[in-house]
Amino acid sequence: MCMDVRVTSWLNSHGHDATRLRDEGLQRLPNGDIFEKAIAESRVIVTFDLDFGEIVALSKGRKTGVILFRLRNTRVSFVIQRLENVVSECADALARGAIVIVEEARQRIREFP
Repeated sequence: MCMDVRVTSWLNSHGHDATRLRDEGLQRLPNGDIFEKAIAESRVIVTFDLDFGEIVALSKGRKTGVILFRLRNTRVSFVIQRLENVVSECADALARGAIVIVEEARQRIREFP
């Protein structure tokens, strides 16, 4: 969600099966439907949209991993640098359906029951 195509390209070049909603013609899909699509396809949502934190918190045990960027520096190169750290350090938590909140110099993992 709201990611530059270069971020998707970077993920794919590093062995991840990444896609953008825009590439599927689904850029106007409501957030709840995006969440359901990610669950159905076993995908991790990568986004700047803060609504996904609330969606996961209220999901009643339905889970998919979410990488939520809260950055002031949104240059693609910096986003990719932070994403590289998250992918290598938080893969297990994301697989369990955690939210990883990515800030300028750290990331926090929130897991829900």
